Amino acid sequence: MKRFWLVLLSLGLVMAFSASAFAVDVKVSGSYFVAGAYLDKIKLDEETAANAGQSTAFYFQRLRVGTELIVSPGLSLITRFDAMERVWGASRTSGTAAGDAMQANSAGTVSENENIAFDYAYVKYVAPIGTFQVGAQPGGTYGHVFANSEEPRYRIKYISNDYSGFKWTATIEKNRENDYYINDNSTTTDEDTDTYYLTGDYKTKNWAVGLLYGYQIDNSNRTAVDPYKAQKHIFNPYATAVIGPVAVRAEAKYEIGERDYESATPDKDINSFGAWIDAVGTFGPVYVGGTFAYAQGDVDANDDKVRNTVNGGMDWSPTLIMWNEDRARWVGNISSTAVGTNDAFNATFGNAFLYQLRVGMKPVDKLDVCFAVSYAERDKAPANFDDELGWEFDLTGTYKITNNLSYMLGAGYLITGDYFKGANQASEVENNYMIINKLALTF
Repeated sequence: MKRFWLVLLSLGLVMAFSASAFAVDVKVSGSYFVAGAYLDKIKLDEETAANAGQSTAFYFQRLRVGTELIVSPGLSLITRFDAMERVWGASRTSGTAAGDAMQANSAGTVSENENIAFDYAYVKYVAPIGTFQVGAQPGGTYGHVFANSEEPRYRIKYISNDYSGFKWTATIEKNRENDYYINDNSTTTDEDTDTYYLTGDYKTKNWAVGLLYGYQIDNSNRTAVDPYKAQKHIFNPYATAVIGPVAVRAEAKYEIGERDYESATPDKDINSFGAWIDAVGTFGPVYVGGTFAYAQGDVDANDDKVRNTVNGGMDWSPTLIMWNEDRARWVGNISSTAVGTNDAFNATFGNAFLYQLRVGMKPVDKLDVCFAVSYAERDKAPANFDDELGWEFDLTGTYKITNNLSYMLGAGYLITGDYFKGANQASEVENNYMIINKLALTF
């Protein structure tokens, strides 16, 4: 009996000391998707007996869960993790340093995301003078979707209150820490990368404008074969306007700076530009749209200019095959032997012009069907290369089964451009097609 009362007293003490913790409110949100894809060719070379059977087909999935622990009014701890991000039935990625790599847009490695990897953990405090966020939080995005690659960034961020439609932010960001005293494997002091941002946005009912300014000090290449320090200024304006049934969005990104080499190599100027314009007109159940995008290229690594630091970002997937984050993450880059994997269709639009027209219909509220035609060519191509990347025709349909569950089916056909023939324009390349379907749940 004495033991019973001792256990009961212990439980009472635990309850008493934990009373404040039980007052914490928790908000949970997230998403889960499972998708299946078929790609007819993983290489754009002409199919022969030696390289026959280039197709691939598989299922893949990901669970994403975010939590907000509300400690008190205006004070929260926010986290997010990804789990079970893997191909069904595939071998698990090796967790060794030699067999693993950091997952794109994640704070964890590929093997960690196949199990569970936390990306965000930060404090959010809403004060009378504005909002403060400190910790690993979303970064890499601004304005519209062009040039965005959302990923965990280690930041101290201030967000002002709304002043009649105007807001501004200030951010200190630590991109890389590799000081001699922090990392035992480092042989160089001050091999860090730091970025500082200021933004200003003004919004009204029918239009909005904004500008991001960033200054980055990048010393991460001081131990490279040809070591250098880099500093650059980042300018990222955007605008949007709704004129009757037409919505127009535009965004540009411009980076200027310098690479200061710590060797006999002459210093190089950073001068890179990209832009995106998108317009959609909605007329009842039918909508018509068009997109133009440009990202500057650089094919001469030996001159005194660096022109290719701006790209379309991983969040923008304008096509199913050419530049698509799902296809790039789960299948890999698509190219030909003559061009190689370093200059392929990957996850980020770069060194190219893109022209796209699309028409869609929403015959009922739950169904959206869209057909898009896209043409792309290189901005800068090597000598003796054609600049045509190809034409792509995409047909997608999305059906909203419930408010939280949707199903997407898409098919894309690529007419491969002569760029992938390389310097030998007499060689042959093959067209390609892809089918993908995805079941997505949000909560």
